[in-house]
Amino acid sequence: MRPHRAARDRRAFDLLVAGELNPDVMVVGVDVSPPFGQAETLVNSIGLEIGSSSAISACGAARLGLRTAFVGVVGDDDFGRFMLGALEKRGIDVSACRVDPSVPTGASVILTSGADRAIMTATGTIDQLHPQDVSEVLLASARHLHVGSTYLQPDLARELPGVLGRARAAGLTTSVDTNWDPSESWDGGIDDLLCAVDVFLPNLQEARMISRRQNATEAAMELVRRAVIGRETGRPFVLAMKLGRDGGMAFRSGANLEVAKLPGLPVGVVDTTGAGDSFDAGFLFGFIAGWPIRQSLELAIACGSLSVQGVGGTAAQPTLPEARKAIAAARANAAEYAAPGWIDATAGQGPTAGQRPMRA
Repeated sequence: MRPHRAARDRRAFDLLVAGELNPDVMVVGVDVSPPFGQAETLVNSIGLEIGSSSAISACGAARLGLRTAFVGVVGDDDFGRFMLGALEKRGIDVSACRVDPSVPTGASVILTSGADRAIMTATGTIDQLHPQDVSEVLLASARHLHVGSTYLQPDLARELPGVLGRARAAGLTTSVDTNWDPSESWDGGIDDLLCAVDVFLPNLQEARMISRRQNATEAAMELVRRAVIGRETGRPFVLAMKLGRDGGMAFRSGANLEVAKLPGLPVGVVDTTGAGDSFDAGFLFGFIAGWPIRQSLELAIACGSLSVQGVGGTAAQPTLPEARKAIAAARANAAEYAAPGWIDATAGQGPTAGQRPMRA
């Protein structure tokens, strides 16, 4: 189900992604722990791939059929030209991206053995995206704004609630995936951000660190609680949490708290890079289309699960028909998918916008 044509045609893009742009140098092997002392280690492959959480999410969304634009910053170098060209080849509009000749394009080296990976990143232009780059003219061209990797972009993050407010005033819905905080302080105005955003997309570890809760459901409920404090009555908050191979869970605040939880799909893992970003793309497709949270979660999990079957974040991202085929197979073979959902509506169990804070 695609977004309704009349709604799609009013604006040029279904999705505007604002975030970091950097390639990934992928080092793939069984043992990718580099020994020092000038020792040489043979690995399976080394390749240059589309990197950055925001760009991978944009590619996943475009692959599903969303008309997608990107705003970010690259340097005037080969890495920057690679990133802009690769996004354009995937049908993403990069005309709003800025080239800064004074700073090199950021880059990451990812050492992956398949199920796990280590990441080393040179920031470069990653932190050069400014709030004013997300202009009113740009916002007026899209239906939804997604912002990724906020902890890597402190200038943007400081004013992000205001950016989200401008987007909402322009008629957009909004979403954020903070990704990992390298400083591990897990603050950066997160409560203001939660109150301002429509959809929040952490993975389990990020949710645990931000909420200071270890149990997955308790972490999710704490984030929902913090998000609805101070929100005007009637404006819901959606949380979609990635649980890795265990799938994901989603929550929608309101008079009744809607909750859904589904397992991951059984697939062979080649490389987990970008799986959470592909999850984001799937969930946002459903959200923009107005789907119930369970249906959006189902597509998100299919996109995240299928993406691990290739090296890099974008090689195995599914089309909408491919994701639907995987979902149909899961429904036929897994009781969790055949059932109506883990919990579709839990009356009176969760906070609603405008309520007084619940005690921690």
